[in-house]
Amino acid sequence: MQFTRLTISLAALLALAGCGTRQAQEPERQPAVVKAQIVRLLPAKTADREGWATDIYVAFSAQQIPPTTQNICSVLAVTEQESTFQADPTVPGLGSIARQEIDRRAAKVHVPGLLVSAALQVRSPNGKSYSDRLSAARSEKELSAIFDDFISMVPLGKTLFDGFNPVHTGGPMQVSIAFAQANARNYPYTMDGSIRREVFSRRGGMYFGIAHLFGYPVSYPEPLYRFADFNAGWYASRNAAFQHAVSRASGISLALDGDLILPDSIMPGSTELAVRTLGKSLGMRNPTIRDQLELGDSLAFEDSKLYKRVFELAEKSEGKPLPRAVLPGIVLKSPKITRKLTTAWFAKRVDERYQRCMARASGR
Repeated sequence: MQFTRLTISLAALLALAGCGTRQAQEPERQPAVVKAQIVRLLPAKTADREGWATDIYVAFSAQQIPPTTQNICSVLAVTEQESTFQADPTVPGLGSIARQEIDRRAAKVHVPGLLVSAALQVRSPNGKSYSDRLSAARSEKELSAIFDDFISMVPLGKTLFDGFNPVHTGGPMQVSIAFAQANARNYPYTMDGSIRREVFSRRGGMYFGIAHLFGYPVSYPEPLYRFADFNAGWYASRNAAFQHAVSRASGISLALDGDLILPDSIMPGSTELAVRTLGKSLGMRNPTIRDQLELGDSLAFEDSKLYKRVFELAEKSEGKPLPRAVLPGIVLKSPKITRKLTTAWFAKRVDERYQRCMARASGR
């Protein structure tokens, strides 16, 4: 969801992002003052505080995002939750997790397990087999580099294993590498290799993480819902509220996942099918419903006839106003996750850190 409709310039969206959660505007401040505030608000045990402050400030400045206290605390809260301010955090048991993921992906595309095992036994340029290096990997940056080396060095590596790299997020904000690659046009640094490699650096991880957090305008009443979107995708909280309204108006139970249409498919999903049952009451035909649901990855959806009419029907049925933002009911799935976690859990944990940061900023 968050990778579509990128024809709108990221810079324009970022210019709007700072006012998207109804925050009070602060007077423009000098760079040294902003960086001093970031240094002061960083968690007490953070190493190289000046370095973190500089990279965060550059990301705000380059993307024309207002460095308000609220925006600064939002970034610090997400980063603390995702990595405790480690540019390349270690992951316990990463080698084993990665091998299981590689085997799963190989089986999915019918690459024999014996072929994968044989390929991993090839010796890499440092004299160790790729299997040994994989087992010893401790961070996602290290694992990603091993796999890229493996693809380029092993016979038929690119043909057989391109796309098998199990690392899809990285850096101190755990931003999607695909998102970074799609939004690298105005990257302010001279790249050290690829965008993938930049994501694993502190400067790149913060730049693209901040772009993902603030790169779209919203009408949310509080940052909690932007935190949920950081995990679930742009506008997931707004769209989950729309799904909730559709359920109330139609009587059809829906998963509040924020996905209004099936990705990369012309077939109607559960939300679209439920909306179609309201077609007569909405005064809309199926093609129009589909066209307006496709606005679900933009702020413009809130001005659509479909959005407004569904809430009118739902609120008339319920006899009360309904929320315009709801935490998505998504269970987080990743080879790295070993217990049941949800988007709501993530958003609330980040919000707790955000509230503590705001309290420090106000001297409470």
